[in-house]
Amino acid sequence: MGYGEESLMNEIRKRPLVRPLIFWITGTILQTCFPLQTLSILLFVGALIFVVISFFVSGGSSDYRNRWIWGVIFAVLLVFLSIQRMSLAEQQAGHITERSTLLKKAGEIQEKMVDKLSLLHISDEEKAVLATLTLNYRRNMSRDMRMRFSVAGLSHLLSVSGFHVGIISMFISLMLFFMPERIRYLFTILLIWIFTYTTGLATAAVRAAIMISIYLTGKIFDRNPDIYNTLAGAAFCMLVYNPLYLYDIGFQLSYMAVFFILYLQPRLSCLLEVKNPMLASPWDTLTITISAQTGTVFLCFYYFGQGSLVFLFTNLFLSFLTTILIPTTLSWMTIPSWIPGTEILRSIIETMTDSMMWVVERFSSIPGASASVHFDLFTLIFSYVCLAMIMLYFHTRNPRMLFACLSTLLVILCWHLYNYL
Repeated sequence: MGYGEESLMNEIRKRPLVRPLIFWITGTILQTCFPLQTLSILLFVGALIFVVISFFVSGGSSDYRNRWIWGVIFAVLLVFLSIQRMSLAEQQAGHITERSTLLKKAGEIQEKMVDKLSLLHISDEEKAVLATLTLNYRRNMSRDMRMRFSVAGLSHLLSVSGFHVGIISMFISLMLFFMPERIRYLFTILLIWIFTYTTGLATAAVRAAIMISIYLTGKIFDRNPDIYNTLAGAAFCMLVYNPLYLYDIGFQLSYMAVFFILYLQPRLSCLLEVKNPMLASPWDTLTITISAQTGTVFLCFYYFGQGSLVFLFTNLFLSFLTTILIPTTLSWMTIPSWIPGTEILRSIIETMTDSMMWVVERFSSIPGASASVHFDLFTLIFSYVCLAMIMLYFHTRNPRMLFACLSTLLVILCWHLYNYL
C-alpha cells in the first residue's frame, strides 16, 4: 500500500462513522442496480452462523488479532440491512401516499407566514422570491425567475440549505447571548428544528440541522466534534431514515458542497494571508464560494446542463445581504404588527429585496454569463474521480495520483470520442 492509500485509510480510521456510511451507500446502490433482497438474506445467515461458531470456538472471547474478520462481518451485516431498507423504501415509493399530518401542518404554517408578505410594497415576483428564500415556499416562483438566479450563480439561495440554517443558528445565538450556556443551547436546538420543520423538512435543511445539533451537543459536553465525522453521521442518519435521499438532487448538492467547503476552503484561505478584518470576511466568502462551486459544478452540468461564470461577483455581495435579509424577514413575519419597530423592519426588507433583485437582473442579463455543458452519468462519475485524484496528489504529493488523474482524463476523452463516432 502506497503512502497516499495509507494516508487515506488513516483518515477514515479517525472517523468511525465514515465506514458505516460507505457500507450503507454500497448496499443502497447494489439494491438499486440489482434486486438483491433475497440473496442478501443468505449473506446475513452466513455471517450469523460464522459469528455463532466463532463465539463457541473462542470460548466467548474475541481475538483482537482477527479483528479484520469481525470488520468484514460487520460490513456484511450493514450491507444486508441497507439492501433490505432500500427494498422497503422502493416498495413504499411505488404507492401513492398522502402527505403526513406533520407536513400538512407545516404547509399551513407556511401559508400563514407567506400571507404576511402581502403587506410589503414590492412586486409579486419579489414576494415569491422572498417566500422561497426564507421558507422554501416555491408555489409562486416562475420558471423565468429560477433561470435568472441560476445564470447568476445564485440557485442555492432559492433552496433552504445549510447556508440558511447556519444564518438562523448564528442569529439565535446572538439574540440569546444573555442566557446561561445550557439554556441557550436548548433554545437554539429547538428553534433550529422549528425553522427546519417550517420549511417542509427540506433535505439540505435537515442535513444542516442534524450537523448543527451534533456540533452544539458536542460543545455543551466539552467535546470537539470532528467536522467530517459529523457530516458522515448526518448523512448516515438521513439514509437510514430514507435511502432514497441518496438520489435526491438537494441531498447530493448539499453534501458535496459542504464536503468541499470543509476540505478545500481552509487550503484556499491559506494561499493569501489577510490580516485586515475588513478584507478577511470578503476573502473567506470568496474561498467558500469557490470551494462550494468546485464540488457542485459537475453535478450542475449533469442535472441542469449549465454553470454560472459570474458566481464570484454575485455571491460576494449577496451572501452578505441575505445574511441580514433572511433573519430580518423571518423576525418580521413572526412578530405581531402592533409591536413598535415593525414598520422600520418592513422598510429594511423592501430595500434589501429591491437591491437583491437589481443584482440578479443585472448579472443574469450579461451575455455569456453562463456556460452550457451537458454531462452524462459516465462523465459525471469519472470527472469526480479525476477531481479526487487531483486532491490526493496535492495532499500526498504522490506522482501516481497525478498519473491516475491523467489516465482518468484519457478515459473521459475516449468515451466522448466513442459517442461522437
